[in-house]
Amino acid sequence: METILTVNCGSSSLKFALYTVTLPLKQVLLGNVKNGVIEIDREIHEHGVGTMKEAVEEVLSLLRTRFEHFKVVIIGHRIVQGGEQHFEPVVLDDAVLQTLKELVPLAPLHLPPSLDVIYALQRAFPAAKQVGCFDTAFHQHMPFEARYYPLPRALWKEGVIHYGFHGLSYESIMQQLQPLSPGNKVIVAHLGNGASCAAVQEGRSVDTTMGMTPAGGLMMSARAGDLDPGVLLYLLEEKGMTSSELSAMLNKSSGLKAVSGESGDVQRLLELEDTHPQAAEAIHMFCYHARKTIGALAAVLGGVDTLVFTGGIGEHAPVIRSRICKGLEFLGIVIDEKANVEKANIISANDSTATVRVMITNEELMIAQHTQTFI
Repeated sequence: METILTVNCGSSSLKFALYTVTLPLKQVLLGNVKNGVIEIDREIHEHGVGTMKEAVEEVLSLLRTRFEHFKVVIIGHRIVQGGEQHFEPVVLDDAVLQTLKELVPLAPLHLPPSLDVIYALQRAFPAAKQVGCFDTAFHQHMPFEARYYPLPRALWKEGVIHYGFHGLSYESIMQQLQPLSPGNKVIVAHLGNGASCAAVQEGRSVDTTMGMTPAGGLMMSARAGDLDPGVLLYLLEEKGMTSSELSAMLNKSSGLKAVSGESGDVQRLLELEDTHPQAAEAIHMFCYHARKTIGALAAVLGGVDTLVFTGGIGEHAPVIRSRICKGLEFLGIVIDEKANVEKANIISANDSTATVRVMITNEELMIAQHTQTFI
């Protein structure tokens, strides 16, 4: 069977799927690599992989031996950052790959492993086109006031602008929402190890929390999110940190992990919060920042018709959803706690003027849809 291979390479995980090449697209295989473990269609394949290079080689080995009846004819990738050169899906030829190498400083955690995977697949499937689908594309038409930083305009021309990320996730949610009459003012909270929120008006992104890089915006699992720039200057000039040390701290040793002193995993912190004050403080801070952000985005939209929770935390942590929404009643957001705990699709109460939904995002399907057009 001829298939589309989709690859969703995160900073520390790899999701992949196979889809039929003809419309309507049908998923025939789904897998992921996380914490050194490969899982395909809910079956665990223990290989003890460490690096992203090792992960993709093990996945390729399994595709060749266990799933050889699927023939990969084209490959689609989620690419986090395309700079100002790339927003629309594009074939990953040598020229495009060179521009992605130059953009590594804008996404230092994500682009290097993505490039490793692209080159590995290039060797494994030399006849197959590879297509890049950019996470920044959904936000490319944000209005001027949201798109640019209040910095010298010369820097804008060099690419120092507000790009926004998680675009494929937001695109997936909006595609699913379309037949559900969500209204014109939608806020989507993609909460996972990486977390962001977006304000969407009449189907178009008008603002989002991640900025020039995926390190900005909300407090995350191990990323600090937005900070006073003076903090960074202090750490560089007064504490003598190097830029690489600062980058490592902001991207890998901050957020929930730093505040709790224990873990960046929300489920683990919820287990600890009754006996571990710092775990409780980390959870409280995470919910506070998300609630404050939703309020700010509602101000951008002039209200909210629909609030969507998605991503690993958004989909699976009802207590987090409840705590974020507590205090947003002035926006017409009221949670039905029973529906929330039971993981219903709609968790808003009858007297809530805004509809609150829990939705499963499907970035892989969006990649497959974009990639299929290149066949």
